[in-house]
Order: sequence, then C-alpha cells, then structure tokens
Amino acid sequence: MSIKVKLVAAAALTAAVTGVLATPAVAAPAAPVVAAAPAAPVAATAPEAGSSSVTEEQWLADVTAAIAPARAYVDQRISQPSGGKPAIVFDIDNTTLATHFHPFAMPGIQPVVELAQYAHSRGVAIIFITARVDFIEAITRSSLQSAGYTVDELHGRGIGDLFKSVQQYKTDERIKVENEGYTIIASVGNNWTDLNGGHAERTFKLPDYDGLLS
Repeated sequence: MSIKVKLVAAAALTAAVTGVLATPAVAAPAAPVVAAAPAAPVAATAPEAGSSSVTEEQWLADVTAAIAPARAYVDQRISQPSGGKPAIVFDIDNTTLATHFHPFAMPGIQPVVELAQYAHSRGVAIIFITARVDFIEAITRSSLQSAGYTVDELHGRGIGDLFKSVQQYKTDERIKVENEGYTIIASVGNNWTDLNGGHAERTFKLPDYDGLLS
C-alpha cells in the first residue's frame, strides 16, 4: 500500500476498528476463474479498469483473475521442496482485507482467503507485512483471524521504520523473514512497493487502479 494511508489512516483506523471487531463477512469474488500457473516466475498482473473509479464487482473480478494462477503455483512449488521453510508474504489493505469498499467491517477478500488457507494446509507459513503502524497490531491481527487467515507472523512498522520508504521497509522485513529460515515462495500485494526489492521467488500483483485502492 502507498504512503498516503500510513499515518493519517492509523489514527482513524484505530478508532474505527476498535468497535468493529465482530467477525466480518467475506467479500466474495464475482466469478471463479481457473488458470494454470505460467512457467516463468514473473508477476501476475490483473487487468485494471479506469483509475478514476471502479466498482466493487469489477475489483473483485480483477482480483480473482490476478490471484487465479497462485494455487497451481503453490502446488507446483511445494512438489519441488528446497531448503528453508516455505512461506507466502501478504500485504493487508486491499490485498487480504477489503478496506477500500468496507473501511469499518474490513472483510476478507474471498479468493485471497482461499489461497492463504490452501497454502497453509500444504505446510506454507502465512506471513503479513504491512505498512500499518505496529501499535494497532492487536486490531490488525484480530481482523485477519476473523476473516479466516492464519497469522504465523505479522510485521508492522515501528517508529524507526517511519523514516524508510515503504518499499525499503517491506524489503527489509522480507530479509528478516528469510533470516528466520523461511523461503518466501511468493509475495502478494496490490502495490508495487509491496513487491519490488526482491526476496521472493514469485510475485502476484493485485489491482490498485493507479493508487485508487492503496
């Protein structure tokens, strides 16, 4: 997610979410899409509609298309084990939780929830790296778990991280994950700052519509 939601959204998010920790509904995809994972380890990018506005229905359809190859990729990758414990790193806002269209309920995004649950059932650790500040970690963790995600690790920004760019912070956190003995087989996010910087074997880019859904 981009820098514009970091500090301004933190205070609003803390106040808004505190009273809304009831289990949220899960945002359903517009239609299931099945696609085989491409052989080359390149980013999967959703077709994006106009950047000025987008409907929730269109967004869910684009997310479903973008994430469709991931399950086949997980199957293929886990069948060829290599050194290190496998992990997938996820961004949060508008990647795993639908915070743009549902800023108070923050439901899980169904095709992403299903990917995370499936990967976890295959022995893949589910790790979240977010530019949200870490003082709302309890709220963030509760929202993720209520949406159906296993949270093996949750990385939020501390005070020192606020002086880094989002991309540098997220790259540094992936390096920390690797230093714990994990192999990051995939990184999933809706902004290039979630994905650039390396330290992931494969990246899956979800739509952000030129920053509209940051």
